[in-house]
Amino acid sequence: MDLGLTGKVALVAGGSAGIGLAIARELVAEGATVAICGRDPARLAAAREELGGAVSATALDVRDTAGAAAWVERTAAEHGAVHLLVTNAGGPPAGASGAFSLEEYRAAVELGMLAHIGLVQAALPHLLAAGWGRVVMVTSETVRQPIPEYALSNIVRPGVVGYAKTLVRELGAGEITVNVLAPGYTATAALPGPEEEVATDAGIPLGRVARPEEVAAAAVFLLSGRAGFITGTVQVVDGGRALGV
Repeated sequence: MDLGLTGKVALVAGGSAGIGLAIARELVAEGATVAICGRDPARLAAAREELGGAVSATALDVRDTAGAAAWVERTAAEHGAVHLLVTNAGGPPAGASGAFSLEEYRAAVELGMLAHIGLVQAALPHLLAAGWGRVVMVTSETVRQPIPEYALSNIVRPGVVGYAKTLVRELGAGEITVNVLAPGYTATAALPGPEEEVATDAGIPLGRVARPEEVAAAAVFLLSGRAGFITGTVQVVDGGRALGV
């Protein structure tokens, strides 16, 4: 299947490891020009070597609004356009709602919501100029079904969904789509224990956690030309764990 991504210019935040790296890998395979960012220079260098020298890699904390905007502008200047944006950042720490100070709540908002919004705001003028674009905002299954031990994620990340759905209405007619990807437990460094144990404790019907490439496959389809009539959705990739209809 041709996903229509050859020659498209993609920005993948958090692209040096885990789900972000898996998405970048799939985009490269589909012929896109890819720029990744991440906080760890060593992991970035390893990711760039794996993905190929044509991929650009920038050390960046996505909470740095000015730095994130500069990354977008440099990529657009280098390649003449930006078509695809994947917003992706680490999750807040686990714990009950009363376990965190107000400052820790503010930090969770910065990472789990405002960093995503800042990247979209920086990239959107370029998508509009190109007349075609895709935005995928990577959050968590907690936007669909709260998990008691992840209070900060339950509280903060649904704001990304509200932003995405609002933006879809504001964009109106055209060829720019905005969707939210909501992965469940995935086999990355952030997994809170051995894979089999996590899958059992979480009650995942498929009996295992997701592989990063499975989450990436959903993301890349939403980024593709084939998904032109899918916008404003929350795509859960959780192995059937969510119980809501």
